Amino acid sequence: MTTVRDEAAFRQELFFFIIGIPLAVWLGQTDIEIILMIGSLVLVLIVELINTAIEAAIDRIGLEKHALSKKAKDSGSTAVMLSIFNVFFIWGVILYSH
Repeated sequence: MTTVRDEAAFRQELFFFIIGIPLAVWLGQTDIEIILMIGSLVLVLIVELINTAIEAAIDRIGLEKHALSKKAKDSGSTAVMLSIFNVFFIWGVILYSH
């Protein structure tokens, strides 16, 4: 997959995903908790892929600075950040409730 080769952020998130799966299985006490914990990690990867696609499409159109290009890239990055916050929220609620 070219994203793994070309995108450092995706490689970092993939690393945490690979570490997170066994942690979720070990720390989650119910099937629902495990599904939520792993699902939140999968969501980060999905959103990062969409963000990468947005950035590639914008760069393909042109490298000159444009307000709409900045808005699209910033929105994609914000979506990634929110998905990471979602991981912390879900994992925090589940682990705090134990």
